Amino acid sequence: MKKYLALLALSVSVSTAASAQQDPKAGKILDQMSAKYQAMKAFKASFTQTLENDAAKVKENLSGDITVSGQKFRLKMSGQEVINNGQTMWTYMKAENEVNISDYDPEDQEISPSQIYTLYKKGYKYSYVEEAKDGGEAVDVIELAPEDRSNPVFKVRLKVSKADKSVKSWQMFKKNGNRYTYRISKFQPNPPVDATTFSFDKTKYKGVKVIDLR
Repeated sequence: MKKYLALLALSVSVSTAASAQQDPKAGKILDQMSAKYQAMKAFKASFTQTLENDAAKVKENLSGDITVSGQKFRLKMSGQEVINNGQTMWTYMKAENEVNISDYDPEDQEISPSQIYTLYKKGYKYSYVEEAKDGGEAVDVIELAPEDRSNPVFKVRLKVSKADKSVKSWQMFKKNGNRYTYRISKFQPNPPVDATTFSFDKTKYKGVKVIDLR
C-alpha cells in the first residue's frame, strides 16, 4: 500500500534550518534548477526507480509517471494511483479496487513530490562533486547531506543537466543500506491540466471500495 512512498521518501521531513557554510557553486546550480521547475505551471515526468541493497543482494525496478502542479500531483506507480488536490489525498490500489481518502498536510514532506526541487533549501548541506556524463549528456553532480543526524537518509546525489538545468537523475542513500536511483525517461513541461486531473472520480472505478480516513 505504501510502495509509492519510496519515490516520495526523497523528501523526508526535516526541521533544522540550514545554517552551515554552503558551497556557492552548488548553490547557484541548485537555485537555477529550482527556478526552472517552479516557473512551470505544471509538468509531467515518466521515471524508473531502482532499489538496490548490496548486502541483501536486492535489486528491484519500478516505473511510473507523475504530473505536478504546485502542491497538487497525480502519481501512477506499480498498480497504485496517488492523487492530491492540495487539500485531499486519494490512494487507489488497483489489485484491491480500494481507495483511501485522507487530508493533505503540506507540512508532511514525505508526500510532497515537488520537494526534489526545493529540498536543498532547508536542513541540508550541499556541495559540488564533479562534472560528469549521464546518458551522454554533460551534468553537474551535487551532493546533499542532512544536518539532522537522525535522518534515515545520509546522502542525496543529484545530476543536473549543464545545458538546461533539468534534473536528469538522482540517488538517495539510506542508513539501512538501501540505495534508490531515480531516472527521468521523459519530461513534458506545462502539460494540459484541470481540476479533474487532481481529483478522484469514483464513477470511473466500477465497484471501488472507499475508505475515508479523514
